[in-house]
Amino acid sequence: MAHQLQERYSNMVLKKLRQTLVTKDEVIFNNSYEGDPKAGLVKIPVRGEVNVKKYDKVKGVPLDEGSTTYMDLLIDKDEVVNELIDGYDAQAVPDGIVADRIDSAGYGLGLSVDTQSINALESQGTVYTTVTASTKSNIYSTILDIGAKMTRAGVPVQGRWLIVSPETKALILKSDEFIKAGDLSQQIVQTGAFGAIAGFNCYESGNTMFGNTTVVTGKTVTTEFIAGHPLFASRVMEFKVPVHVQDLAQSGTYIGACAVQGRQVWGVKVTRPEAIYVKRIEA
Repeated sequence: MAHQLQERYSNMVLKKLRQTLVTKDEVIFNNSYEGDPKAGLVKIPVRGEVNVKKYDKVKGVPLDEGSTTYMDLLIDKDEVVNELIDGYDAQAVPDGIVADRIDSAGYGLGLSVDTQSINALESQGTVYTTVTASTKSNIYSTILDIGAKMTRAGVPVQGRWLIVSPETKALILKSDEFIKAGDLSQQIVQTGAFGAIAGFNCYESGNTMFGNTTVVTGKTVTTEFIAGHPLFASRVMEFKVPVHVQDLAQSGTYIGACAVQGRQVWGVKVTRPEAIYVKRIEA
């Protein structure tokens, strides 16, 4: 019975996660690090470019020290689900309350990671100077301008992404420069991209900031889109207890009951703010 519930959970949850969650590792975030996550933080290597010098045939050239520096990434997010389900109550529900709660728990944990990861991009990236609403006629030029700034900052062209709000997606779809998903490689489509524009693969999310009033300015802020590259945003998720059904028969307290449990410990950080741009509306 537990195996059947787990299989049903996997099918239901993974389908929803593929459809709604966009912050996938190696697509939006990289997960390269040094150190042990159990220590509470890891080191993210930030390597500079190799110095190119003129060669002297007589004297040669001195060795340079590597320019790798490191940033701390705190593993500071520790989230769980732990819900009691009484066996009698479960049998009284025809559709199966246990399978439903497993599905909800798995999706809830995934949604929390996605939302907080997008929030990190929004709060740690560079805010684009123009804060008026984009239109069908200027959305493409705005994306081009941000792409140029990223190129100046040394961000590779290959692998660039946009996370767009549903409203911004509607504008992009109306742009003559939009490339439909059917014209992209199957590898890109499998990451969840709905298309591409100006060299950016596009991903839709309902988890971007929407109508938040800031304490500092008192203005209402909505994120239209975030532009970035996985080399410059890191997420480390090294400890996880998958969502499962835990029998409580040996608990000494609960009789004929079980629990839906799961846990994930992780951290996220933008390592180069000038490589992550946030286009906002302020009203």
